[in-house]
Amino acid sequence: MPINQPSNQIKLTNVSVVRLRKAGKRFEVACYKNKVQEWRNRIETNLDDVLQIANVYTNVSKGELAKSQELQKAFGTTDINTIVEEILKKGELQVGEKEREHDLSSVRREIATLVAEKCVDPATQRRYPVGVIEKAMVEAGFSARPGKNAKSQVSECIKLLQTESKLPIQRARMRISISMPVADSERLHDRIVETADTVEKDEKGIERWETILLIDPGQLRVLNETLQKECPGRGQLETLSFAATASGDGVTV
Repeated sequence: MPINQPSNQIKLTNVSVVRLRKAGKRFEVACYKNKVQEWRNRIETNLDDVLQIANVYTNVSKGELAKSQELQKAFGTTDINTIVEEILKKGELQVGEKEREHDLSSVRREIATLVAEKCVDPATQRRYPVGVIEKAMVEAGFSARPGKNAKSQVSECIKLLQTESKLPIQRARMRISISMPVADSERLHDRIVETADTVEKDEKGIERWETILLIDPGQLRVLNETLQKECPGRGQLETLSFAATASGDGVTV
């Protein structure tokens, strides 16, 4: 025979709470955080895998269960699955202080990793270790925002490092190739080449001109627009590498 524990003795570990206020009352369900996101994205459909315990509470941390009359008044039903689904859909996911700090730490680390992949020391064209980037982020006063993913915060972080830290840093250059008919190159050669940090190849054949450039990533859109406007359908731009960095005696991509 199963043993019924008093509600105030229920032990919940690794718990996240989804909270919904309705009809003047607070209702909560105890969940696994990652499963809540999967359920909302319709990846997970089994409520049993989302909930730690299939109950509706007025206070999860105290183990206080919602009364049937409270559920009926607020939701118009006492069916637990129906109520739980509404709470999961409309409620706010509560995160504890330790979990929030852990999440922020993970986001900061991911941002630092992405910055290290995209940036180099301007003097050597070599990438910095992630730990060096993390220290520079602290020096620059960069604060990761928990509501945004790491990738969307990288550009802001790089700009702050460039202005507020002592770390010399720049975006790693892209290596691109551009080719077009010689007739078009007579007009556009200087305009295109001046966007580059380094010109690795500049060859004019009988029919076509080809160049290989190292550019700041911000110049890619400028060059694309130039080709589309000045020689539509005749000019070609190809990205050879998204980040060209120094390695040993040469350059790696």
